[in-house]
Amino acid sequence: MLLAAQLQGQVSSCRARSWFLHPTFEGPPHLSQIPSRSSLESQLLIQALSPSRQSPLLGLVKRIADAGCNLVDSRVASIGANTSLMLLASGSWDALAKLESALGKLHRDDALHLSWYRTEPQSSEEQRLPYIVEVVAADRPGILVRILDFFVQRGILIDQLNSMRYQAMQTGADMFQAQLTIGVPAQTHIAHLREDFQEMCDGHNFDAILDPVKF
Repeated sequence: MLLAAQLQGQVSSCRARSWFLHPTFEGPPHLSQIPSRSSLESQLLIQALSPSRQSPLLGLVKRIADAGCNLVDSRVASIGANTSLMLLASGSWDALAKLESALGKLHRDDALHLSWYRTEPQSSEEQRLPYIVEVVAADRPGILVRILDFFVQRGILIDQLNSMRYQAMQTGADMFQAQLTIGVPAQTHIAHLREDFQEMCDGHNFDAILDPVKF
């Protein structure tokens, strides 16, 4: 009994001494309190336009890697005789500063229109469902305006858009084609959206589909 009492006293003394030295200690931090790697990283959006024969794509991608950054997202398109690039790089503050310095040196090329700025990761607070839209119609002014207006009025984001004008192989008629990737709010009633979209397309003689993106 005497030995147990002595041991209990030692334990109590250690607890008291620990509380005195660390009065605010509340145990190890919860996982949610530890910042994730993504929250510690910044992002840099790079936009470039150049003649297609002098595309800076490889040079830009190399500079992103050499600076210790990651290429998060990219868009490359040939428009007319030019190539348009959009690259999203992520990394630590120091890595992005190194990348910005490298871009400044590349910017001296007169044939290259280059710009960049810091940005933030896309917010994931609102869940959106990815859908793809394809529209084909006889070419005339205002087709794209009507399509975009339909989705914008319903709070639907346009994530990607590709459109072109071409001639039909059999008739030679001028045609218009557009492909969009949209972000539909999760609370949207898809059946009603399809019905309204089809009604709009029928009213303007558009051939169109609206389907979920298949990964």
